[in-house]
Amino acid sequence: MDGTPVRAGVFGLLGSGNLGNDGSLEAVLGYLRDRHPEVAVDALCGGPEAVTARYGIPATRLHWYRGEYRTASRAAAVVGKGLGKFVDVFRTAAWVRGHDVVIVPGMGVLEATLPLRPWGFPYSLFLLCATGRLCGTRVALVGVGAAPIGNRATRTLVRWSGRLAAYRSYRDAPSRDAMRAMGVDTSRDEVYPDVAFSLPAPPADPSPDPRGRVCVGVMAFHGSDDDRARAEEIHRRYLDGTTRFVRALVEEGRPVRLITGDGVDAPVVAAIVDAVDSPLVSVAEAASLAEVMKEMAAADSVVATRYHNLICALKAGTPTIALSYAAKSDALMDLMGLAAYSHPAREVDADRLLEQFRTLEKNAADVRQTLTERNEDAVRRLDHQFTALSAALFPATGHAHAHAHAPRETP
Repeated sequence: MDGTPVRAGVFGLLGSGNLGNDGSLEAVLGYLRDRHPEVAVDALCGGPEAVTARYGIPATRLHWYRGEYRTASRAAAVVGKGLGKFVDVFRTAAWVRGHDVVIVPGMGVLEATLPLRPWGFPYSLFLLCATGRLCGTRVALVGVGAAPIGNRATRTLVRWSGRLAAYRSYRDAPSRDAMRAMGVDTSRDEVYPDVAFSLPAPPADPSPDPRGRVCVGVMAFHGSDDDRARAEEIHRRYLDGTTRFVRALVEEGRPVRLITGDGVDAPVVAAIVDAVDSPLVSVAEAASLAEVMKEMAAADSVVATRYHNLICALKAGTPTIALSYAAKSDALMDLMGLAAYSHPAREVDADRLLEQFRTLEKNAADVRQTLTERNEDAVRRLDHQFTALSAALFPATGHAHAHAHAPRETP
């Protein structure tokens, strides 16, 4: 740092409709504005218009080809995608070269727990990390998620992305273990709670409904990248079990609030509303993690699938059951002291889920106390994470804005 302004970029599928990804961005922007207000920040992301409008930072489109994430069924689209991969090499390099550091904020960027093509985001992440190494720009994977990957091409791109990054930290221990198993040296990598736990908690705002509102977070769940052959069967089983659970709550007179975490979840909501057909079922129109947290805070209990919907419920301190679709969900519930309240998303058994739900509500007071304590610990550990990040990325400016911190813990 020679006195010129430090230029930091943020990178990822941001502004594309996934509230969890945008919440991770919001958390990292909060850190930068709090501790490094002198740093100039912009983004290379999926939805630049949305990012600029919501967060007030300049943003550039991640892909040259605008139809990158649509299925290429026509020859022109196939050619467009192929050409885009070539053009993106130079676009990514030019963007990276204009920065001192680039941060990939949270997100499951090193996993394939949902269907994923290697030449989509894994390729983009590899380009980022490779050009960062070539240009001397430090790339930081901050609080990211990782998981074992079956597809060889995807696994290779993820492995090299991890190796080429200048800084890595993970949101849970299974993520670090997965990267170690892929051949990445993780001996200096730390594990911290998901960066979204650093977002402000919503104020206590219980629902006025005396019958006790239940929030049910749903997802367009079709299994992992390795489940493509049986994706529709998995989705049907998930939807049928979740619908039966919602219907059972309604038959007991409980109001149910359906919540999504991505625009692709809308058909699942519509299917449940149509199947249950009750005025007790309503749909939340949340446009940010803060709004999701507010919905969760107003509920007596939550049953949720999407990872960041779980974080919102747990951060709000609301008793929660996870419809778990990956190790990250189980690790999160264990971190927050609720390991007993996970239920497999691939095998939603409405009767057993109802039993777990009744146990959860019976133990609600103890669960809320546990969540209060675990949330306080998560905030402390993330404070250490941001201190370590400042030392790694902004060594010349970090001390000027440092807060008083205790020594860093190793989880």
